[in-house]
Amino acid sequence: MEEKKVNIRIASPEDAEKLLAIYAPYVEHTAITFEYEVPSLLEFRERICHVLEKYPYLAAEVDGQIAGYAYVGVFHDREAYDWCVETSIYVDQSCRKMGIGGKLHHALEEVLKLQGILNLNACIAYPEEEDEYLTKNSVEFHRHLGYDMVGEFHNCGYKFDRWYHMVWMEKMIGEHRSGQDFPKNFPQIREEAESILSKL
Repeated sequence: MEEKKVNIRIASPEDAEKLLAIYAPYVEHTAITFEYEVPSLLEFRERICHVLEKYPYLAAEVDGQIAGYAYVGVFHDREAYDWCVETSIYVDQSCRKMGIGGKLHHALEEVLKLQGILNLNACIAYPEEEDEYLTKNSVEFHRHLGYDMVGEFHNCGYKFDRWYHMVWMEKMIGEHRSGQDFPKNFPQIREEAESILSKL
């Protein structure tokens, strides 16, 4: 079977309905996200706008249809953490095993490097034993991408009448040095990011 081309572009608030359709099943049927209720379309659109004020929010398209998305958020509010972000990736459940998650993450890394981000942190729900709501696949996915396990919090997430652990994984994508420049906000490097994405 011929591998389908995955195009990565910057998402926009107008994509909110399609992105929310991808996210909603994760809320309703999995413990991958600890969110209980599917956000409204308005709230989800506002989340996209908020991310784009500072960070990239990317969409993956296959045959012109959005099949996944990735974005980052603040790791911690204080300035000393400005070089660190928390990553999130969601792929349409009908489009798994197509390499979309890996391609989204690669694109995300390239854009974050432009900004001057150094540390990628992934907060991942983790089961004591795999069940119908949560497997250990996300940890394996991040390991494959070069993340290392750096911490585990026990029985800290409660969903579907059961308790889940949460783990932190980390990947370094830049050099840590003295005299470090502060990262740029995404709008400052957007044009360069669009150029890079067009070549991936």
